[in-house]
Amino acid sequence: MKFVVSSNTLLTRLQAVSKVIGGKPVQPILDNILLVATDGMLYATASDKETTMEAKVELERLEEEGKITIPAKILLDILKEFPEQPLTFEINTTTNEVKIISENGEYTVMGESADDYPMQAGLSASDADLTTKCGLMLDGILKTVFATANDDLRPVMNCILIEINEDNFTFVASDAHKLVRYKRFDGKCENGQYSLILPKKPALTLKNILPKDDSELQFSFNDKMACFVFGNYKMTSTLMEGRFPNYNSVIPQNNPKKVIIEKKELYNSLRRVSVMANQASNLVKFDLSEGKLMISAQNVDYSMSGHEVLNCQYEGEAIAIGFKSPFVLEILSNIASENVELELSDPTRPGLFLPYENEDNDEDLLMLLMPMMV
Repeated sequence: MKFVVSSNTLLTRLQAVSKVIGGKPVQPILDNILLVATDGMLYATASDKETTMEAKVELERLEEEGKITIPAKILLDILKEFPEQPLTFEINTTTNEVKIISENGEYTVMGESADDYPMQAGLSASDADLTTKCGLMLDGILKTVFATANDDLRPVMNCILIEINEDNFTFVASDAHKLVRYKRFDGKCENGQYSLILPKKPALTLKNILPKDDSELQFSFNDKMACFVFGNYKMTSTLMEGRFPNYNSVIPQNNPKKVIIEKKELYNSLRRVSVMANQASNLVKFDLSEGKLMISAQNVDYSMSGHEVLNCQYEGEAIAIGFKSPFVLEILSNIASENVELELSDPTRPGLFLPYENEDNDEDLLMLLMPMMV
């Protein structure tokens, strides 16, 4: 097995695929990256058995086809030290010795047989197969992944629900305290309705490498697996089995109290006031009166308190409601508009945070936050 490849291109592709390698792989060989050279291309694969990422690299020259696995850390550490240059890989597939030949020297590492590398099952032609935009999938993940849980008892809450129908793509995530629902009307499926539950790890992997543009994303899936193909990458992931909670039932429909306020002003004020909150509860109180929002927090144990009054658009009876400040800050950080709309009904029901100016008619974003006892 012998080929010549650009050092920078190979490093970029390997850095992307290596993100799926787990800290404690179920098989030692999963610490390796599988390299397959064929038809003028090099295919690099990494896996943790649940998620598999493959990247393709166009070779400058392929003299002998073959396959090998090489420890990911060693390979990446070597490549990081090279300036851009062609590297020659000479691999003895009998002894698994790998020689990396640069302009100035030669390095030898030991690989392992590619025959021992476990391969994830693929999808069949009968599975659902859609074409959408990379930017749409990236936005759906970016808007929702922060709201996923870290709950070993309810693993389905650690995932993103993706619903697809003839009208839109809907992305939903919740940790039982906050919930995000993001709809995209420029993505749809003309031939049925589907739903799948994507675990957090593959979602974060996609978040790191999906381009934020309208390039094509091939998206196929069945009840157990999903496959994403775009650019030079292909990712296959096991889906979470189970039932995602009925999120529509917790979204309050009639919210007579509507507040419009500048997002940046609210965010900065909340950061200052929350310093005075009890570190265990992080409770901040929102007191609404006509045209005014007072944000306050106190820590009785240390005799600390603070409050600020902000101008807002609000007409209605006074209401006081409590929220956990880090959750509000997270929500505000993930709303792009300059002003936010807060919809409330009473202090015991969830509050809705919505972008007030929706620049894109193809998207609909709703963020829900459960209140705290004041």
